[in-house]
Amino acid sequence: MTLDLTPDQLLSTTRAVRKRLDFSRPVPRKLIEECVDLATQAPTGRNRQRWHFLVVTDEDQRMVVADIYRRAMVTGGGAPVNARDLRRMNTHPGTMERIFDGVQYLYANIHRVPAFVIPAVEGRTERASVLDQSMTWGSILPAVWSFMLAARARGLGTCWTTAQGPLERELAKALGVPYDEVMLAAFLPLAYTIGTDFKPARRIPRDEVLHWDTW
Repeated sequence: MTLDLTPDQLLSTTRAVRKRLDFSRPVPRKLIEECVDLATQAPTGRNRQRWHFLVVTDEDQRMVVADIYRRAMVTGGGAPVNARDLRRMNTHPGTMERIFDGVQYLYANIHRVPAFVIPAVEGRTERASVLDQSMTWGSILPAVWSFMLAARARGLGTCWTTAQGPLERELAKALGVPYDEVMLAAFLPLAYTIGTDFKPARRIPRDEVLHWDTW
């Protein structure tokens, strides 16, 4: 059963869900399989279809993964934000405070999430050209977004995170992934949501991101 949402509502209300994940309800395998079937309808570079989705629901394995997630979260990493980033991040007062609060909540409760979905793609990009990077990432990111939309339509919540990045090699080993051949692209908690009444996010004005003919 899917929610009664128009395409525009689905696109504009698929949110990063952290504090409204329902830890008490397991997610049926059938629903996850349906989301993956829809995800793999996404475009993929040269039709190579190098995408993979690792789903972790076993309790013992989830505890292992949750521990890696927590340790990865406190390592930091990533390029620092610049002044323009900070201005955009804080365009709407209170937004970042709510996000950080949600991040802390998920950190404290990650072991309670009933399913983890870890999208992966064959091929590593550390020394690749921009062209090869774009083809590789462009062959997994649209599929992940499609997965998240499909999940939302089924009353499930997700959250795009890259917390696995600092400890990707360790996570790959724990999951039996050949690290030298496959990149773990993201880390998605997956659960039913507490309520389904999500709203569009407040963003910077269109005029700041839309360009006609020239920059």
